[in-house]
Amino acid sequence: MRIALFTETFLPKIDGIVNTLCHVLEHLSLRGHTSMLFAPGGGPSQYADTQVIGMPTIPFPPYPELRLVPPIVGVCDSLAEFKPDLVHLVNPVSLGVAGLRAARRLNIPVVASYQTDIPGFVRRWGMRIVANFSRVYLRWLHNQMDLNLTPSRVTRDQLLVDGFKRVKVWERGVDTFRFHPSRRTEEWRRRLSAGDTSAPILLYVGRLSPEKRVDWLCPVLNALPQTRLAIVGDGPARANLERVFAGTPTVFTGYLQGRDLYQAYASADVFAFPSPNETVGNVVLEAMASAVPVVAPRSGGLLDHVTDGENGLLFAPEDQGDMIAQVSKLVYNPGYARQLGAAGRRHTQARDWPTTLDGLLDDYRNVIDAYHPQRRSQLSGSTKQRAPLQTT
Repeated sequence: MRIALFTETFLPKIDGIVNTLCHVLEHLSLRGHTSMLFAPGGGPSQYADTQVIGMPTIPFPPYPELRLVPPIVGVCDSLAEFKPDLVHLVNPVSLGVAGLRAARRLNIPVVASYQTDIPGFVRRWGMRIVANFSRVYLRWLHNQMDLNLTPSRVTRDQLLVDGFKRVKVWERGVDTFRFHPSRRTEEWRRRLSAGDTSAPILLYVGRLSPEKRVDWLCPVLNALPQTRLAIVGDGPARANLERVFAGTPTVFTGYLQGRDLYQAYASADVFAFPSPNETVGNVVLEAMASAVPVVAPRSGGLLDHVTDGENGLLFAPEDQGDMIAQVSKLVYNPGYARQLGAAGRRHTQARDWPTTLDGLLDDYRNVIDAYHPQRRSQLSGSTKQRAPLQTT
C-alpha cells in the first residue's frame, strides 16, 4: 500500500500523538508499505523510511508549543505525484483540512483518527463557547471521512452520541519489552526523589499544560508528606507549576526518552494521573506495563484499561479529596500497590504494538477495497479474506 499521512504535530514535539505516529511509520516500513508524511516544518525530513514534507506554520497563541499549518496550504501536487492508495489524517484540525480537500479532488479514500478531546480541554481553559464551536467543527470535519478511528470504546460511544459517523475503535499498543519492571534502578530512584530512595515515589509523565491538572498533585504531597513526586515532561505550564510546587519534595526532569524514560517509570511506586479528558492515555499504559500501580480519574478512555480495585484505582474526576484517598491506599499498603501493579502489567501484555498496528493496516485495506472495489486483493500481501468493515 501507498499511504499518505497528514499530522498537526510531529517531531521535535513529543506527545502521545507523535509517539503513536512514529510507531505507525515504523510499522509501515516493517511491513513493506510506502508512506509519505505531511507535517509542520522544523522536524526531520525523514522518519523510518517515510519522507516528511515540512509545511509552513503560524503560531497558535493559546499553546506556544504548537504551530499550525494553515488549511489553505497547497498539497495537491505533492499528493498527486505520490499516488497514495489512502490518506490518513492524524487528529485533523487545520493541515488535515488541506489533506482532505486534496484527497477528494484526487478521488482518494480518507481515514481520520480522533485522538484528542479538544472540546474537553478547551472547556477546562474556561472557553465554553469555543469548546462548543470546536465540537461542531470537528463533527463537520470527521463526518466527511470514509472511516474515523478513535483509541477507546468510551470515546467512540461519546462521539456517536455527539453525531459523529463511521467511528471504529483502533486500540493503542505499548512496548512491554522496553516498559518493564526490570528497568527499576536505585540510581533512578535517587534522581526521582532527590536522594531519598526510601520514600514512596509518586510519578507523573506527560505534557505540562493547564488541562492536564498537574497542580492537583500538590495537595497530594501536602496530605502525604512522606512521599516524593517526580514530574516527567515539559510544556507551557512548566514555569507556573515550578512556582506551585516550590518548597515541596518535587523533581522536574523535563522530557525523557529511551532508556531514561523506561527506567524512570519502573523506579516509581505510584503513577498519579490527574487528567480527566484523555481518549486513551498512552502514559497510563506505559506505567501499567512497568508494573507501577495507576491512580487515574474515572473518565474518558482510561476506563478501557484501568479497572478500579483490579489493576489500578479510580477517583471521582472532579474530587481532589478522592484522588488523595486513592493515592493514600497505595502509599500505606505497598503490598496492595504491588498487587495492582502486577495486574496492570498482565493487562498490557496482550496489547503489543505489532498487533494493534496490523489491525490498522487491515482497516486501511478495507477502506480502500470499499472505495475502489476493482482494486480488491491487488495491494501487497492482502490476498487473505477480510471481514466487512465494522464501525460500531
